[in-house]
Amino acid sequence: MNTAGHSEATERRGLELTPFRGLRYDPERVGSLAAVTSPPYDVVVRPDGLHHLQSADPHNIVRLILPQADTPSARNEQAADTLRRWLAEGILTTDPEPALYVYEQRDGDGMLQRGVIGALRVSDPSDGVVLPHEDVMPPVVADRAALMRATRANLEPLLLTYHGNGAAAEVVERTAEQPPLLATTTEDGFHHSLWAVTDPADVALIQSDLAHHQALIADGHHRWATYRELRTEHPSPSPWDHGLVLLVDTARYPLRVRAIHRLLHGLPVAQALAALEGRFRVQHLAAPLPKALEALADATCTGNAFLLAGDGAFHLIDRPDPDLLARTIPEDRPAAWRSLDATVLHATLLEHVWNVPEDSPAHIAYIHDTAATVAKAERDGGTAVLMHPVREDVVRDLARQGVTMPRKSTSFGPKPASGLVLRALEF
Repeated sequence: MNTAGHSEATERRGLELTPFRGLRYDPERVGSLAAVTSPPYDVVVRPDGLHHLQSADPHNIVRLILPQADTPSARNEQAADTLRRWLAEGILTTDPEPALYVYEQRDGDGMLQRGVIGALRVSDPSDGVVLPHEDVMPPVVADRAALMRATRANLEPLLLTYHGNGAAAEVVERTAEQPPLLATTTEDGFHHSLWAVTDPADVALIQSDLAHHQALIADGHHRWATYRELRTEHPSPSPWDHGLVLLVDTARYPLRVRAIHRLLHGLPVAQALAALEGRFRVQHLAAPLPKALEALADATCTGNAFLLAGDGAFHLIDRPDPDLLARTIPEDRPAAWRSLDATVLHATLLEHVWNVPEDSPAHIAYIHDTAATVAKAERDGGTAVLMHPVREDVVRDLARQGVTMPRKSTSFGPKPASGLVLRALEF
């Protein structure tokens, strides 16, 4: 039987979002809700950002998502002990009934984003329900999996997008007209609000609408891969069949797309530039960072371009040698993938020109903040490679073809704050 043009097969293959009993901070037991939140684990810039958050409040969520100890096993054990202690002390409490949670973010520039947080059934890319667009690094997946095993919890939601503009969006907007469950403003100027959706009719409307849609992973590829790995370790049915996500309808709330930059440790700018001779055009820019980024944006309109920094100046590199690209970029991918800046960076520059292993944290770091990337390169004597963001429609088109982009190719946002609602799996 068909309903609104969707077959039963489509309904079976759609998004399955389930309410859960959220684990939340008791506002009366912490200094402030803002002081216990954090950006997602991979956005916290170490060590400055981590130390700042740890000192903001003794119960900041970074003590769970980025525990600090001498060995990985000790870190994970510490996080598990901390979570158990906070539960016993009432720092974290479990909501009385299962709910889906409407989550809103606002900033001072008029940006508004709303979505639904819930437990999403874990699926494989071949199912065509949740579409990845980036490759993952196995060591990071192993690290996140070990932490989730130890804590038996989903500590922060992934960010997924879908294009709906249907009943779920209507429930979200109607719910946001009510007084929120919690509200706080973090130091970055974002105002966060959370509502619990417990009415069975509203939950059913959201679930029925989402059942017709597929989602794109906007942020959290490694955590989604972790969910998939942990699901295979526990016989179904189990709580590990689902993972904590935030679903945003980009038909109503388009995301911002930003680049993720690279910091190449141990590669001075002079050495990086010397290796480019005869391979890329190099222009030295006597300009501040905003103007240099404008030059980068202009250059990407006609081809691949990057901005190098770390020696107190900016260097625009573009117009790669076509023969070099032909020799270094795989031919068995769509043209849109072969022409990506991230593809050229990883396949051509990192692998063949600079000989930088992309899987080694000792050689490369991935940083979201542009100014922080430049500052760290200048301080450490490395090379910052600044990127221009990829358009969301390009990302989604490649994902639908089953083609993954090079890792850390995009940064969608705003990202959900960690620490507003957690999901305990087994206690």
